[in-house]
Amino acid sequence: MTIETLHTDHAPKAIGPYAQAVKANGFLFTAGQIPLHPDTMEVVPGDVTAQAEQVLENLAAVLTAAGASFSDVVKATVFLRTMDDFAAVNAVYARVFGDARPARSTVAVAGLPRNVSVEIELIAALPTP
Repeated sequence: MTIETLHTDHAPKAIGPYAQAVKANGFLFTAGQIPLHPDTMEVVPGDVTAQAEQVLENLAAVLTAAGASFSDVVKATVFLRTMDDFAAVNAVYARVFGDARPARSTVAVAGLPRNVSVEIELIAALPTP
């Protein structure tokens, strides 16, 4: 099995000892993305909608760097600080994913890095060359 780490400057750099994503056996596994702007590494201002939009922009950059897109995603995990934000995040998620409907889990957690409201990680099936 070949394992390859992936990095793009168009998404926030890892803030710990991990990769933005890993390619293995035809799949891409992303690290959880939080709403950091890749240029400043600061949390974007605004509400959970603005945060979800930045998270999905970050994930789009990682997918693009791997030669994939949201239509290749087979599993998403959404972490929310509170389920009160479910509808707002779901609206952004539905708009970004369009007709793609990967399997998804959404969980409320006690806390997220930098006290953000949302974090999302993805698994995508990489297109064959």
